[in-house]
Amino acid sequence: MVLGLGACGEKSEPVRVVPPAVAGSAEEAGGMDALVKAAQKEGTLHTTTLLRHWANYGGLMDGFTQKYGIKIVNSNPFGSSQQELDDIRKSRGKASAPDVLDLGDAFAQAGARQGLLAPYRVTDWDSIAANQKDPNGAWFNSYGGYVSIGCDNNRVPVCPVSFADLLKPEYRGMVALNGNPTTAGSAFAGVYAAALANGGSFDDIQPGIDFFAKLDDVGNYNRGNPNPAAIVRGETPISIEWDFLNLRHIDELRGTAVRWKVSIPFDGSFSQYYAQAVNKYAPHPAAARLWQEYLASTHGQNLRLTGYARPVLMDVMAKDGTLDKDKAARLPTVEGGPPTFPTDPQLTKALYTVRKNWDKAING
Repeated sequence: MVLGLGACGEKSEPVRVVPPAVAGSAEEAGGMDALVKAAQKEGTLHTTTLLRHWANYGGLMDGFTQKYGIKIVNSNPFGSSQQELDDIRKSRGKASAPDVLDLGDAFAQAGARQGLLAPYRVTDWDSIAANQKDPNGAWFNSYGGYVSIGCDNNRVPVCPVSFADLLKPEYRGMVALNGNPTTAGSAFAGVYAAALANGGSFDDIQPGIDFFAKLDDVGNYNRGNPNPAAIVRGETPISIEWDFLNLRHIDELRGTAVRWKVSIPFDGSFSQYYAQAVNKYAPHPAAARLWQEYLASTHGQNLRLTGYARPVLMDVMAKDGTLDKDKAARLPTVEGGPPTFPTDPQLTKALYTVRKNWDKAING
């Protein structure tokens, strides 16, 4: 089936239309209209580990259902990237298996290597920077942010603004990390940022592990989960997590006694994006692919800004005039110029190092 003509009337290469379960693009599925129809026939999308407050997933899930009439079933909202990959293996062949995944890049690369992800290129694939997508189409980054330090200024008179500050004795028992870095992308990024602040590099994350071991030794490391309820109770007055999470806390904690402040540590500026992928064995393959298209659309990307996350197409949208400028203006400025990112091999090496050394350093 030929879906288009080339310049000057020359015929383009014919596109072979295939079932959604093996389609590598909307075009291969017969076009967007055909993909929408197939997804609506499936009627359901299974997601996993999506917290409604995380990068505005609540708004995205509601918007997807409203636009297409497809029900979303979201399991294990407090899970981690590693648990998502584990779920694919455990649930293969089951109707309840997750259709789509939201993964830290290191975990997305692991899933691609293990053959768990279905290659799919969204319509705006070519607009996504090469270092923000898998060359074989297994995943693409949708949104991201910077590692930040959040602090309840009512409980902490002087809030820390750097990793060096976090070692001060006045922060005893206060400094929480969002998750375990061996399984959670946000915590893994926190360790990477600490490494950059303490003589490490993209090639050497060990100084970040050593920093948290030292933070634990001086009594400042807090093993609690820095969610809004814990913050209100005073259990986690300082939190190291993505800026889009810490900034969201400001909204979530209005009306409480908490006065939440957010800063991006000047000594350890680290940025990373989160990948979207389709389960190779998705029980709802058309809905899974339509979800990817929705996340990469201008509307979906602007919805990320509502949750203070930086859309991967932010620069492209700023140039073509489709970016929500008011929401973009709320994001904190970052010192040091444009962000740089670790390469795939560097991420793989760093995750291996953390998994090998973290427990011994913190719990050993």
